[in-house]
Amino acid sequence: MQDILMYQWGLIIISSLLFFFLAPLSKKPAEFFNAVSLKGKQPNVILLTSSLVISWIFAKSITNAANLGLEFGFVGGIAYAVYYLSFIVAGIIIFRLRTKGGFKSIHDFLSSKFGRKAVLIFSVVVAIRLFNEIWSNTMVIGSYFGEIGSSSYYLSILVFTALTLAYTLKGGLRSSMLTDAIQMVFFGVLLFVLFKLILSDETQPIGNFVKTGEWSLAGGLDLLLVAFLQIFSYPFHDSVMTDRGFISPAKKTLKSFIAAAIIGFICITLFSLIGVFAKLNGLEGQAAVEVGKLLGLGSMLMLNFIMVTSAASTLDSAFSSFSKLSIIDLGFQKIPTVKMGRIMMIALAVVGTIPIFLKPEILSATTISGTMVLGLAPIFLFWNIEAPKLSFHLAIFAGIFIGIIHTIGWFPNSLIFTEGKYAGLLAANVWGTVLCFTAYFIPIVLIKRK
Repeated sequence: MQDILMYQWGLIIISSLLFFFLAPLSKKPAEFFNAVSLKGKQPNVILLTSSLVISWIFAKSITNAANLGLEFGFVGGIAYAVYYLSFIVAGIIIFRLRTKGGFKSIHDFLSSKFGRKAVLIFSVVVAIRLFNEIWSNTMVIGSYFGEIGSSSYYLSILVFTALTLAYTLKGGLRSSMLTDAIQMVFFGVLLFVLFKLILSDETQPIGNFVKTGEWSLAGGLDLLLVAFLQIFSYPFHDSVMTDRGFISPAKKTLKSFIAAAIIGFICITLFSLIGVFAKLNGLEGQAAVEVGKLLGLGSMLMLNFIMVTSAASTLDSAFSSFSKLSIIDLGFQKIPTVKMGRIMMIALAVVGTIPIFLKPEILSATTISGTMVLGLAPIFLFWNIEAPKLSFHLAIFAGIFIGIIHTIGWFPNSLIFTEGKYAGLLAANVWGTVLCFTAYFIPIVLIKRK
């Protein structure tokens, strides 16, 4: 056990130092906030696609995918992979916002159509999302170093967060995207080797993996339907994704988003097979950790490095997005400076680490926030329809209301129409979607009647 921990510490420290060495030093706001190169060039399709994929294949996601594979079989992995269709929805909407609407950012669109208050409310929602990304991903890293609540668990989280913050401070979004490309290569190679190792077990052919689970609502399809409902709203509160939608030419950006959807869907589905492998071998607990133990030291280290790589890519993206949100989108500085951008990154790192001491559930960071932002769907899907400011506020707060009553257990059981672990979540999202669209269109209809 001590040998494994030593190797794991080595992976974190060496990889972080490598990224710090390779990360460019950004001195100008355009480099730090918009990933513009020293020669003034915007990120190309390959760099943008790599960054989109790896920044969304975070430690939290691959942990959830593996655990859902363990719980529901192949169905669970597919259910979670559906979230990656968010790239297609966001890519098409952002493309139209840029080419048809002429908007420079999501905040530019909201400010033009719904006013400053809408921008502030939306920014709070985005900030909460970025805040969640810090603790929910570092918790995964901590779980590889010790039991939740142990000194080694907390120490690994603090060290990992600090090292990731260090190289992000150096170059901002430019550092984030360049290291994302490296992290994507690492992730792809390691996943291929690990996947091949799992399938080398002749007693468990690939057909057994695909046949696991039951294609029923109680067998995981309820979560798949939740994911399908949320992809029309979920991506728009994720500035890690949407920020990358405005830094390269529109057509190249659309290609990158579609490619990211395909690659992300495949990667998450493949990683969920680790959980399916655990299920077939009668393992219990956190799927990836248990499979690593079963397959030996080499596999354990590969899994650990995949987690480190994915978590680091998400953290550096969250830091850079929060910096841009506060300095550029909200205009905390009339003349943006790199120095203040770095201060905002440090602030998020500190605040985002606090929840690890409260021991929340990792999956809740996705499902709860996804329910609370259901109101974003009509706002962005019907972006070109004239709507009063009231439509925005009614839709947003309808989603937040549904999310809160579901989280605290007040959602009426009489409205739950299926059975299964996620029956309540599915009902909340179905009724929440209906409520949000109704709330958005009522003011529009009333104004037209006048």
